[in-house]
Amino acid sequence: MRCVGVRDELSDKGGVGVRLRPPRQAVDRRSVGWWRTQWLLATAAPVLVLGLLGWLIEPARFWLLLPAMVIAVPGLLASALLPPWWYRMHRWEITDEAVYVRTSWLWTEARIAPLSRIQTVDTLRGPVQRLFGLATLTVTTASAKGALRIPGLAEDEAVEMAHRLARITQATPGDAT
Repeated sequence: MRCVGVRDELSDKGGVGVRLRPPRQAVDRRSVGWWRTQWLLATAAPVLVLGLLGWLIEPARFWLLLPAMVIAVPGLLASALLPPWWYRMHRWEITDEAVYVRTSWLWTEARIAPLSRIQTVDTLRGPVQRLFGLATLTVTTASAKGALRIPGLAEDEAVEMAHRLARITQATPGDAT
């Protein structure tokens, strides 16, 4: 993906000289395990329900175990293959001018938010994320596209980045609209 030199409509909103470019920072390596666990949990729930029902209901056993297998096999493959791909593709960077984020699930999305447009900064730590010592940093801007999310950061790094962004945006001129 080549983003260097692509102009964003930021120059008239306080983002003078800000360019859409690939961010440099990788998410925490533990995010692979976090994503894999999320995928396995999402796969395991319907497979276990269908398997239990298939075990309990003799006449419908085949018709319950078949969809369980149809869900389990791709779920296991996806949990093995997708998280390493996501780790390679998810990038972020916070500079004195902007927040850069690149995410990839099925499509790769690159976004940039000038600091003058930031309205709130939040951290989120779900139960599975806490097990892995991770957090998601959410940067809300005055954009119809919605907030920028940086998943898979180390908890202390996410808190540090939230404080840093709060300090920088407070000192950055602009009305965040």
